[in-house]
Amino acid sequence: MQNKLVLTIFSLLLVSLMILQPAMVSADSQKKDHKVKDQYIVVLSDDSDLANEIGKAKSKGGDVIQEYSHAFKGFAVKVQNDQAIENIKKNNPSIAYIEPDYQVEAFAKQTVQAAAQTLPNGINRIDGDLSSTASGNGLNSVNVDIAIIDTGIDLSHPDLNVYKQVTFVKRTNSGNDDNGHGSHVAGTAAAKDNTVGVVGVAPGARLWAVKVLDRSGSGYLSDVVKGIDYVTSHANEIDVANMSLGCQCYSLAMNNAIANSVAAGVTYVVAAGNSASDASTFSPANHPSVIAVSAIVDTDGKCGGLGPSTGYGADDRLATFSNFGSTVDIAAPGVNIYSTYKSGSYATMSGTSMASPHVAGAAALYKSTHPGATPLDVKNALIASGSGPSTVCNGNGQGYFTGDSDGFAEPLVYVKNY
Repeated sequence: MQNKLVLTIFSLLLVSLMILQPAMVSADSQKKDHKVKDQYIVVLSDDSDLANEIGKAKSKGGDVIQEYSHAFKGFAVKVQNDQAIENIKKNNPSIAYIEPDYQVEAFAKQTVQAAAQTLPNGINRIDGDLSSTASGNGLNSVNVDIAIIDTGIDLSHPDLNVYKQVTFVKRTNSGNDDNGHGSHVAGTAAAKDNTVGVVGVAPGARLWAVKVLDRSGSGYLSDVVKGIDYVTSHANEIDVANMSLGCQCYSLAMNNAIANSVAAGVTYVVAAGNSASDASTFSPANHPSVIAVSAIVDTDGKCGGLGPSTGYGADDRLATFSNFGSTVDIAAPGVNIYSTYKSGSYATMSGTSMASPHVAGAAALYKSTHPGATPLDVKNALIASGSGPSTVCNGNGQGYFTGDSDGFAEPLVYVKNY
């Protein structure tokens, strides 16, 4: 298949004592691109008539599978052959551009049951327990909304406050998580402060389950764009959106959707990627309006590098799989992260997928105390308050990490003052 491209969510799994290879680390896997045959995203000009253009596409043999009206005007279409898409495009000034749709892939996970509530090392490392909501004292819930654009969220998980849910995955009828990845991300960002399981950075925040990946963790870029379109339509309610997914690719449609959603007031936090390479070639991590997050190892919940080492590096070092570079804005714990999972359970996972929701939770905390803050305000605040190379370890979580030798010292997220 020519010009194929894979879009994969960045997640890893610890299976017993066997560590699987980080998502997208393999050079071979990056070459196995998957353009969806005869499926395209059509972006229209702002002054076009969406309903009319959809009607014309259908009349020329197109099967319209998604419609976009908030992040931009357009639709996704499946056609019989290349000639059909040429017929749709021919002599139509309302079409700004057309790009291929791409397959989205995910990876397996493992569940680990929990009993009494624990404070995960990642939350401890960024001093979530010392923030204004004091994660772990059982008293607070954050008045803020976080969208998880992912595999959905376990709608009945006792540790998650799922406020609204939607699915854009065919042959599903709800935003329920039948994979596990989205539930894990949601827990790190906002697990309840109760007596069971874990606690998140922004405990009890209202979660919006935006399902764009199926039970195997697979889907289409056109569905991801639809998820962004949905979030944009609720920009007056949703404060933060987390996208623990990406591709070594360039999608103008997704870039435009994110830019317009950010302009509408939504802060986007995304994973930098797990290929141990420059994040500048990865989308959406290279988008200038998002907060791109790299992953560090933390095994004891404290600064200082005194915890045990892992298969992904020593304590308080950049994770060996993490992407890096000038497009990365901030770092967060992302190795052996314990969080909620599907079917009411819990799991330990690794990846920049796991680092991203630490920052999404931090962004939500900031928005809860600064409701008028713009996405740029939130981004600047997180960067300014993070620990840097000159930060002296305070014995808790305020302190930097080592191993990032790219010349761009992104701060480590820190939430005590939120």
